[in-house]
Amino acid sequence: MTRWYHEDDVCWVADCEVCAVPMVVWRCHGSEPPAGELGHMLAQLQAVADDRFGTGGYRVDRTMRQVPDHFHAHARDPQWWFRRAGGGLGLGR
Repeated sequence: MTRWYHEDDVCWVADCEVCAVPMVVWRCHGSEPPAGELGHMLAQLQAVADDRFGTGGYRVDRTMRQVPDHFHAHARDPQWWFRRAGGGLGLGR
């Protein structure tokens, strides 16, 4: 079951099913949101990531690898790859 943190008319923030870190997804389909909506989305992601990893305990990754035509961004802590590669997706929560 995916953990959801935030949802509004612009975006939602939940744990990514692939890498188990918070991600924000734009409700509109496209890869380049307007500046105001982008700022809103990144602020929502940052609030969740600050609470989960601590201020400065993560980096925002805006590279859209698997879904390049739908804006999303991940908040990746230093251990995200270990959890993904090692199969310990539930560790560190």
